[in-house]
Amino acid sequence: MKILANDGISQSGISELEKNGFEVLTTTVAQEQLENFINQNKIVALLVRSATQVRKSLIDNCPSLKLIGRGGVGMDNIDVVYAKEKGLHVINTPAASSESVAELVFAHLFGGVRYLYDSNRNMPLDGDSKFKKLKKDYAGGTELRGKTIGIIGFGRIGQATAKVALGVGMKVIYHDPFIEKASLEVSFFDGQSVSFNFISLSKEEVLKSSDFITVHVPAQKEYVIGKKELELMKNNAGIVNAARGGVIDEVALVDALDNNKIAFAGLDVFESEPKPEIKILMHPNISLTPHIGAATGEAQDRIGMELANQIIELIKA
Repeated sequence: MKILANDGISQSGISELEKNGFEVLTTTVAQEQLENFINQNKIVALLVRSATQVRKSLIDNCPSLKLIGRGGVGMDNIDVVYAKEKGLHVINTPAASSESVAELVFAHLFGGVRYLYDSNRNMPLDGDSKFKKLKKDYAGGTELRGKTIGIIGFGRIGQATAKVALGVGMKVIYHDPFIEKASLEVSFFDGQSVSFNFISLSKEEVLKSSDFITVHVPAQKEYVIGKKELELMKNNAGIVNAARGGVIDEVALVDALDNNKIAFAGLDVFESEPKPEIKILMHPNISLTPHIGAATGEAQDRIGMELANQIIELIKA
């Protein structure tokens, strides 16, 4: 039986599937050609990430499909309910990329408090002629240790982010309307671990009390962080979005940065992705990455293996 990993899959995932009798195709098929390719090759499982759209028409017109898999957490590019109604298995890998996303959040935070997002732009231009000026410009950094991080959304990725924050020495508070209480165990290299207990606070309290905000929620119909929420934040706070584009109102965000309400933002996802707005791309106080939260070798291996194990369990080759 043939599986199409249209947006790629790790070699470990391919090997596991092949060992169990599946043939894995890794051809990247254009969206408009996807239906014909699936039908011509009698594809039984379609694996995607965020690039490929799996909508009702594709599901209706590809009778060989038995399973749709998303290598990642969010499944807003798949008509999940409809696929399940049609009898297809729909799977994802919610746990596989949590640590990678959490570390990227902290890459943005560490870069933000030490102005790396700006110094990395200006040092190549002026480092040889304005070294002393740049040194002065970037001399007012702050430490993350001892500061408060507010996490909006305390699922797997939010909790993984909290663990990194605890290791850094930060105070962690969170808001999640679906998770009233949470217990986390932070493990260390020598086998020791420390446990922490948390209770969800109101969103307003988290915004008002945090030095830094990070957002970890699924795609929403409305902004989770808009003008009102940005105004509630501490002056000179920082904010990171490595969840989904459209979670933060980017117009309100730019206004807050321009008015010095907040100090910096870190964005891995964008409202108009894959063509972020020029105002966002060129803003001197925004740290930018191109939706790479799960893009580590370790995460991709975990994603591939998690997909493979679920397919093997659900579909017998």
